[in-house]
Amino acid sequence: MFRSGIATLPLHGGKAPSWLTGRTRGLAREIAHVMIDEYGTAKFIARLSDPYWFQALGCVLAYDWHSSGVTTVVTGVLKTALSPQEHGIAVCGGKGKTSRKTPSDIQNVGEKWGFPQETIDDLTYTSRMTAKVDNTAVQDGYQLYHHALLVTREGKWAVIQQGMSDQDHSARRYHWLSEHTHDFVVEPHQAIACNVKREKALNMVARASQEARQASVDLAKEPPKKLMRLIQSASKPQNQASLQTWLPKSDDPWLQTQITLNMPRNINWDTLSRLYEFQPCNYEEFLSVKGVGPATVRGLALVAELVYGEEPSWEDPVKFSFAYGGKDGVPFPVDRKAMDESIEILKKSVEEAKIGEKDKLRSLQNLRRFVPESANS
Repeated sequence: MFRSGIATLPLHGGKAPSWLTGRTRGLAREIAHVMIDEYGTAKFIARLSDPYWFQALGCVLAYDWHSSGVTTVVTGVLKTALSPQEHGIAVCGGKGKTSRKTPSDIQNVGEKWGFPQETIDDLTYTSRMTAKVDNTAVQDGYQLYHHALLVTREGKWAVIQQGMSDQDHSARRYHWLSEHTHDFVVEPHQAIACNVKREKALNMVARASQEARQASVDLAKEPPKKLMRLIQSASKPQNQASLQTWLPKSDDPWLQTQITLNMPRNINWDTLSRLYEFQPCNYEEFLSVKGVGPATVRGLALVAELVYGEEPSWEDPVKFSFAYGGKDGVPFPVDRKAMDESIEILKKSVEEAKIGEKDKLRSLQNLRRFVPESANS
């Protein structure tokens, strides 16, 4: 008999017990050894950028497969288990306050590996822009609280970051990979994993938002006084109908909180003055300016639609559920090929790891427990 259901990723507080982290650290180190020896560092971080493989790894490391803590624990364990000199991979950043140390972590490991300062600066910019996109350009109701950048000795990188929603108490994980990200503001993600799909989410990095992005840049180049008049005009009663079509009434608690939007009060006029002086050439430059936050992005996108008729994408970019999906296609169809590949690679890695037989047996049992919960749901 198969169990059925939809994966829900509950938000868990606190810390993993020391006896668990100690065991998972050793196991993670051995799995990394096997993976890197056989596939190389670039393939290893690519695996971590696969939400299926990442979730299965968390289960092998003895963590609840359906918990939001998988993200913070797995990246935290890898940060201590991986040696930049031995494995050729470094994990920079982490959860909460640790995420703000990402630039210094990048600087330190870059100097150890002899990276030129230009490469270190590029990696720091990557860290900042990936966080900026998921906190500002993608407005899906999740505030980032975890940010980790993994970098290889060859300069390849991956970003794994997670946000939480205070409204519905769910989490969402964002995966980035250097080999996939050709443009920070055009379909840049390797994957976005969550069990909740919003009815509407402002997605300024969707390919369909191209014209809205360009119109926003054009507006940002206008004198602040002119832009202020346009934004104030957008907030007048006769235009409120247009505003409400952006965020209609819904049972989604996040959408309900976003209905109230006082444009003149929320917009940072100092930031708009800075944008006018800077004159950004494209949307990436616009987004990179200090002070450009969700209200500025949303405000200019609204004016771009009302003035130029350029509507942004409202398609939630979430691409994967935290489980493999459901047999009925809800919330997402099961990707059996990806699931089987993830399981086989991890099974082989555990079997070849230099750990005790009890630890191997326990890890394989955890992996088997992951299979019926996700594959058969």
